[in-house]
Amino acid sequence: MELTAGHVWLMVAAALVLFMTPGLAFFYGGMTRAKAALNMMMMSFISIGMVGVVWVLWGASMSSGEGFMQIVGNPFATFGLEGITSPDGLIKVGYAATFAIITVALISGAIADRAKFGAWALFVPVWVTLVYCPLAYMVWGGGLFGPEGAIGQALGPAIDFAGGTVVHINAGVAALVLVLIIGNRRGFGKDPNHRPHNIPFVMLGAAILWFGWFGFNGGAATTAEQGGLIWVNTLAAPAAAMLGWLVTERIRDGHPTSLGAASGVVAGLVAITPACANVSPVGALGLGVIAGVASALAVGLKFRWGFDDSLDVVGVHLVSGIIGTVALGFIALPTDGVGGGLFYGGGATQLWAQLAAAGIAIAYSAILTAIIAYAIHKTMGFRVSQEQEVVGVDLSLHAETAYEFGVGGHGGSFQPLHELITGKGTATEGGAAGSKKTEPAAGKESVEA
Repeated sequence: MELTAGHVWLMVAAALVLFMTPGLAFFYGGMTRAKAALNMMMMSFISIGMVGVVWVLWGASMSSGEGFMQIVGNPFATFGLEGITSPDGLIKVGYAATFAIITVALISGAIADRAKFGAWALFVPVWVTLVYCPLAYMVWGGGLFGPEGAIGQALGPAIDFAGGTVVHINAGVAALVLVLIIGNRRGFGKDPNHRPHNIPFVMLGAAILWFGWFGFNGGAATTAEQGGLIWVNTLAAPAAAMLGWLVTERIRDGHPTSLGAASGVVAGLVAITPACANVSPVGALGLGVIAGVASALAVGLKFRWGFDDSLDVVGVHLVSGIIGTVALGFIALPTDGVGGGLFYGGGATQLWAQLAAAGIAIAYSAILTAIIAYAIHKTMGFRVSQEQEVVGVDLSLHAETAYEFGVGGHGGSFQPLHELITGKGTATEGGAAGSKKTEPAAGKESVEA
């Protein structure tokens, strides 16, 4: 079979979605402290490596094909992608893999500055296998929520075109569970050094995410008309959400911020993800405004309720994911004049289907994530020591620093943690044989960076 324009577009869309994960690394990396930026970015990059391997071996098989109780596919049916013979089969596998990659990478922002890299590297493949793949199967692989599934038959199929439940609600719930198990950072809510260290990185990351999201939402478009609607909605909702977030900041805090603009864009992208092919452009604008305002208000709840969602994964992805999923019960367009949301005369049928999908996704992700995270936390430990956290996870876990501050923070070099904390470490001029002592290689000034 010849390579068609549709095949080429799906490969391009897959590349766009894969590019989103490095974009997320910039977005999250800029929001952390300087001494944790590399670790934060590495949590996204290791997700690419781990999930890429899992998806080829058994992940793709678990998310499609014949399933077990409409919950998960057989991991051995196409193990190692053997037996996938359709002309575009491997292209679809590659596209689906990029969704799994960024979903688990999203979770990492909630536990910035304090998670063991080895524990995260173990969490990623286990979580993708036990949480992401089954939920993807239930929604997209012919499982519970599909037209032939038990819940789909009872309430009607839930609409989730590009991942409101599978990606954003799933990741947001998992992030909250991890935060509650691992605990808060030292100085949470009190230490001003927890502020983002590089806002330009954050805005660059948001721009890359928005760019890639046109492939995220539009890759599965089947007609030119549908593709056009998805493209416009993927422009409209984030634009409106950014404005909604900035206005909220202006009223609440007295000034709009660059961080708020970037976060508002992401909130709008999250909200439109499940609805991109099923709402009008005007509906997308309204959905974006609601998501931007709601997420701007929600991110402050972590201080009131005392849970350290470091980079607002819960406030943005869980909140806007729920809004976008449930809103389809009200504003979904009719299909061939039939059905649609409550505002289009379709009754409450679609609303019940959306509520059930969101509720079951929340419960499933919370329970399975809690089991996985608690097991890791009680065995190898999920959290770094207090000493490592004070020094910074970049240096203590990776023996690298993101920046050279002029006090010896060279990438690739390592110095005992007690020397970094006390400032007693010394360097000598002229190499190991030199005799003239210089200033401490890294004193307390670098520890607080």
